[in-house]
Amino acid sequence: MRYREMTIEGRNAVLEAFRSGRTVDKLFVQDGCKDGPVMSITREARKQGTIISYVPRERLDAMSEAGKHQGVIAQAAAYEYAELEDILQIARDKGEAPFLFLLDSIEDPHNLGAIIRTANLAGAHGVVIPKHRAVGLTAVVAKTSAGALNYTPVAKVTNLAMTIEELKKGGMWFVCADMGGELMYRLNLTGPIGLVVGNEGSGVGRLVREKCDMAAAIPMRGDIDSLNASVAAGVLAYEIVRQRLAAFGARGI
Repeated sequence: MRYREMTIEGRNAVLEAFRSGRTVDKLFVQDGCKDGPVMSITREARKQGTIISYVPRERLDAMSEAGKHQGVIAQAAAYEYAELEDILQIARDKGEAPFLFLLDSIEDPHNLGAIIRTANLAGAHGVVIPKHRAVGLTAVVAKTSAGALNYTPVAKVTNLAMTIEELKKGGMWFVCADMGGELMYRLNLTGPIGLVVGNEGSGVGRLVREKCDMAAAIPMRGDIDSLNASVAAGVLAYEIVRQRLAAFGARGI
């Protein structure tokens, strides 16, 4: 099922959204609200691993579309998230070595949408994003993906570093984008692989980077020192595609 992104306001509506299993990315609660109904809502949010932000009433007033938020506003995802195992199953069903994009702290919805579009066109089996400090599947992301969200599953995980560690046990290798890494053409990027990309400001976080097997640098010949995150993801993704095609041919990569 696909969802339309929406803001849900009011205690009853927000509580019903959680209890119905609706995918909620973030819950905003007014500072100081700790009565019974609000506690029930935050309890349901924690069960689902939803990010909870306590904010001043003025912030909720500004966010509110109906003016009747009653101290709580939920932001529901535009699209349903996949399970990580579902993404791996897609690779198995196709008889292909898994190819995943893992995104560390991508906060710009345009970047996320563009990366999902690239992932689809590069033949990646899915995209993995963290629950915290990252944009979710908003309507802007869906629009920027140019329809790719209809075909490329996105999984949301609690801890990206731990997820990488678990996937490595299953035989996957991980390469992260890093300006201080080895030139990407010198690396072996074939086989079951995860491409890890961070945001423009800080790149891939230290804990996540330490879990990666390789760090790949894109050759730079200009006057500035970095690429937009979605562009960097595209450049590295197609080096992976080039190597997979060269090693295994157009089928069974």
